[in-house]
Amino acid sequence: MAQGSDSNDTSYKSPSPGSRPVSALPPSRQRAPTCSHSSSDDAKKVMRREKNRIAAQKSRMRQTQKADSLHLESENLEKENAALRKEVKQLSEEAKYLASVLSSHEPLCTGLTPQNPEILFPTHHGSYHHQHITIPHYQH
Repeated sequence: MAQGSDSNDTSYKSPSPGSRPVSALPPSRQRAPTCSHSSSDDAKKVMRREKNRIAAQKSRMRQTQKADSLHLESENLEKENAALRKEVKQLSEEAKYLASVLSSHEPLCTGLTPQNPEILFPTHHGSYHHQHITIPHYQH
């Protein structure tokens, strides 16, 4: 057997899968050396996370309030729309009724017939209009 192929040899240990030397990690993933700066960095990170958590909570609350407000507005507009549709229906029925009343009344009413336009459009008495035109109110 070859020297390096002995499975009982404990002098060489191969790295376990997925592990790599510390220096092979990107700088953002390497652990900071233990010193006074790391504790202040950790405190800053905790504070930043806490502020972010609070800001996210406020944002979600505002979003929920906006959704609730839009839902209420939608309900109110639907009620208003239903009321307006009801009013339109009532007014249409009233207009239909009045049109039927007018059509049944027209044959009976002699004053509205086209043969007598004097009733609809009376002629003006010339002396009355001339009086207003020739004699203004400010003259004596």
